[in-house]
Amino acid sequence: MSRPKNDNFLRALLKEATDHTPIWLMRQAGRYLPEYCETRKRAGDFLSLCKSPDLACEVTLQPLARYDLDAAILFSDILTVPDAMGLGLYFEAGEGPRFERPLREEWAINGLSAPDPYDHLGYVMDGVREIRKALDNAVPLIGFSGSPYTLACYMVEGGGSKDFRHIKAMLYSRPDLLHRILSVTATAVTAYLNAQIECGAQAVMIFDTWGGSLSSAAFPEFSLAYMEKIIAGLHPTWDGEQIPVIVFTKGGGLWLEKIAAIGCAGVGLDWTIDIGEARRRVGEQVALQGNLDPNVLFAPPEKIAAEATQVLDAFGPGDTGHVFNLGHGISQFTPPEHVTALVETVHNYRRRTPVSGT
Repeated sequence: MSRPKNDNFLRALLKEATDHTPIWLMRQAGRYLPEYCETRKRAGDFLSLCKSPDLACEVTLQPLARYDLDAAILFSDILTVPDAMGLGLYFEAGEGPRFERPLREEWAINGLSAPDPYDHLGYVMDGVREIRKALDNAVPLIGFSGSPYTLACYMVEGGGSKDFRHIKAMLYSRPDLLHRILSVTATAVTAYLNAQIECGAQAVMIFDTWGGSLSSAAFPEFSLAYMEKIIAGLHPTWDGEQIPVIVFTKGGGLWLEKIAAIGCAGVGLDWTIDIGEARRRVGEQVALQGNLDPNVLFAPPEKIAAEATQVLDAFGPGDTGHVFNLGHGISQFTPPEHVTALVETVHNYRRRTPVSGT
């Protein structure tokens, strides 16, 4: 496998020199794009869209047709793994994801097992293969999964939660049961990401969306340790190319150094931490991804350009180690033309700002 024609995203993660600061956006294929909404309407519902390799490929490519992005990310959902474990995923209109059988009983937790990704999640693998073929090696393809703790939040709560009452009650009163869930889920995520790599993903990302809801004492034990275990079990290379891993813990600035030490190539940052400070804290250990507040995209284009430039300036001089992104997923209400202003600002940055030593 040869590097993509535009490999700036991979080079940035591997701390190699880049032609420009690469940019992609979390949730870049989504409801802010009218073409996505049309495809989703044809699919009938969100799960049907996720489970159709053809349609998943179609929506993965839609933002690349509009914008000069430096990477594609597989269109799927983090909850496909617990769905494959038999928890009965469904989406309630206006309420988000729900599970028919949340994990509350000891017998159900003890009976949990990791699914075979090629068997129970074959539609995802078919989608990865189809997307790679359609990309024709133009830009890299990112695979992804939720972190074990984030998946466990949904699995125990039965859906989204504001207070995480059920999972935190389990954490403090029956940590053995939560560790059982996390252990099985880590095994499942490792196999799932490896299968994505085997089918064509050229980088993978672990979304630890709810890790930041943990206490300072609980985060290393219940989230970080399991992400480290996953990274240790992933293919470091495939077809002769390195496979970089990005870890994104929303609200994880407190543990930045610890996250950077678990073997990942890149650490994703939300907008609550200054990226220059983050760079000083981790040094050359990892690349950094981020970290514009997604709500900046509601501002006029000139303000978007100013805020993006501020992030780029804060990262500091040099031509490597930074992947520009939002600090979380793009809002469904974002004007599509505002994304154009952001991408153009990031790509033109070095033509306005001399790089040290050049």
